[in-house]
Amino acid sequence: MNSEPQIIRTEYSELMKKSYIDYAMSVIISRALPDVRDGLKPVQRRTLYDMYELGIRYDRPYRKCARIVGDTMGKYHPHGDSSIYEALVVMAQDFKKGMVLVDGHGNFGSIEGDGAAAMRYTEARLTKFTQEICLADLDKNVIDFGPNFDETEKEPLVLPVRVPNLLVNGAEGIAVGMATSIPTHNLGEVIDAVKAYMKNDAISTKQLMRYVKGPDFPTGGIVVNKDDLLNIYETGQGKIKIRGKVETEELKGGKKQLVITEIPYTMIGSGIGKFLNDVCALVESKKTTDIVDISNQSSKEGIRIVLELKKGADVENLKNMLYKKTRLEDTFGVNMLAVADGRPETLGLKKIIEYHVDFQFELATRKYKTLLAKEQEKSEVQEGLIKACDVIDLIIEILRGSKSVKDARACLVNGVTDNIRFKSAISKKMAALLRFTERQATAILEMRLYRLIGLEIEALRMEHEQTLKNIARYEDILNNYDSMAGVIMEELDACKKEYGRKRRTAVENAEEAVFEEKKIEEQEVVFLMDRFGYARTVDPSVYERNKEAADSENKYVVSCMNTGKLCVFTDTGKMHQVRVLDLPCGKFRDKGVPIDNVSNYSSSEEQIVMICDAEQMRYSRLLFTTAQGMIKKVDGKEFQVSKRTIAATKLQEGDALVCVKVVTENQHVVLQTANGYFLRFPAAEVPEKKKAAVGVRGIRLQKKDKVEHVYLFQEGTETKVSYGKKTVTLNRLKTAKRDGTGTKNRQSD
Repeated sequence: MNSEPQIIRTEYSELMKKSYIDYAMSVIISRALPDVRDGLKPVQRRTLYDMYELGIRYDRPYRKCARIVGDTMGKYHPHGDSSIYEALVVMAQDFKKGMVLVDGHGNFGSIEGDGAAAMRYTEARLTKFTQEICLADLDKNVIDFGPNFDETEKEPLVLPVRVPNLLVNGAEGIAVGMATSIPTHNLGEVIDAVKAYMKNDAISTKQLMRYVKGPDFPTGGIVVNKDDLLNIYETGQGKIKIRGKVETEELKGGKKQLVITEIPYTMIGSGIGKFLNDVCALVESKKTTDIVDISNQSSKEGIRIVLELKKGADVENLKNMLYKKTRLEDTFGVNMLAVADGRPETLGLKKIIEYHVDFQFELATRKYKTLLAKEQEKSEVQEGLIKACDVIDLIIEILRGSKSVKDARACLVNGVTDNIRFKSAISKKMAALLRFTERQATAILEMRLYRLIGLEIEALRMEHEQTLKNIARYEDILNNYDSMAGVIMEELDACKKEYGRKRRTAVENAEEAVFEEKKIEEQEVVFLMDRFGYARTVDPSVYERNKEAADSENKYVVSCMNTGKLCVFTDTGKMHQVRVLDLPCGKFRDKGVPIDNVSNYSSSEEQIVMICDAEQMRYSRLLFTTAQGMIKKVDGKEFQVSKRTIAATKLQEGDALVCVKVVTENQHVVLQTANGYFLRFPAAEVPEKKKAAVGVRGIRLQKKDKVEHVYLFQEGTETKVSYGKKTVTLNRLKTAKRDGTGTKNRQSD
């Protein structure tokens, strides 16, 4: 019988809220954040386990990464091959991980930001560290397995990692509403800290830092705020300042060169290229004149960036400039967020170690319970075989007199002799007393005759003694905290002995870099910009010698101070500011740079209306005129702002700024339209408005007409302008009122 479909009514906002929370938690727990126990994100865990399952061990041949990625995606991680391959690549990069987990063969990228080759070209296998420290004992029931996404496979919920991988390899990830950023640490130091905690769980973070000195980045460098580390490790949050390592080398002729041999961890990738560009920019802007040449001589052997200096250069001041003005000193933001007990939690150093130690005791408990059960089974079988050897003649008689294995087993286990033919009543009576276990009976029935040799029986007894010792040892480990702690610490010591290495990153309290910029001598310059938008500055004396050529070849010529700013007004109503120091200052015939390069102005989207000196504008009134005839005066002080770009005026829809001029009260304004209308009126009639105002109407336009030119002149001075083939004398125009239609002028007589 078909039932009617049910419509469930619910609040839309509640449904959206629940759906978003489900999505966010899925990203947080199942994608972006590592588990505090093994320090791995799900994609990393699944990739390593898949390699283990495929048998791609450290002592076996490499396999194509495409095979690993495809198998991982098909079995465990249905989220796209690029995310799996990126995770695989990062686990193989020794400049990102404290201990690499994957042994990569081929192009796996470089510290300078080169990407890895496609997965069809590269190969990989597990490292010995991963196999022995992260994937050991998987056969001893030490961890739980769960169903994969389609419930056709089982995958580990966590890997049995023996060291605090979260600290050793760090982590980076962006979830929904939260992110994690954990620096890498030295393996040996972390192991010593774990042992110290196991000996005294009341140890403080400060005491733990006797062992963990601070982060140990694979790129080396110097942590310069040592005093801040205690608070960072207690709270799990903070900022670590890192500097690159700079060495000074002496050259012939008394010259020196600075060599950067280690970079901050944050400079991995495109940061090196940006650093080189920043140094070049410092040289071009003449912030320093001490650097003669810069070259990147880095190779597989390590980082080597060389700055060649001129003779007599101030090396210390130059170092400080690099720290202050480039990413050679950078900040690593720490946020030690990880999944603990199924939920995200910000953890301090001690808390991470605490979770790790609890996990190790859980692993050890499950491991030794499994081993104990196996040894107890073995002991049971051995006891049965030893007992069987003592009555071997009787057992042979039982086997020869039995019609089936079932009858023989029944006799051995329960003493049932009904279906067995014995040679004597004594044998039958003795057989009835046998009480072997099922497991012992099976072992006896499967026993080979060579086990009856005297030496073999002796070896069996010795093996049984060893099994009893193992049982006693395992029971002691399981029942005694100190014994289990001792076993865990032995494994940690062995790990440190084989895989430990010296610290790469120095930790110290360094003085803040103080760079004294050379004061720029203030002087007057002349700004020149040609009709193609190329701008530069020249000395006033150079301009005076080439005045005629400069005025004819350049669209804008402005006198200004080299320490000042220029204001660029455009037809879109914007004002862009340009620092004069950003412009090249040189010879008259130098080409200059596009003004787009030193400002937010875009020549493809807007046209320049006027360029003026910001300082001179401070004491002036500016006259704004638009194509639709709107006009206003604005106090120049309104444009004394720090922003590089602001809205200089408000424009109506379809309108454009036509002219910006410095105006005085006793001047006259002449507006000229495209159709040849001229309107003259006193500048005093134009009201002063704020820069955000539209203004008032200056001229009444005819249909399809617009303002093209704005002229200012002083009463009593003869001012002529060209209009077509005709010359118009502005001071002879009839003075009218603002907001008139103006007088029509024809272009030819």
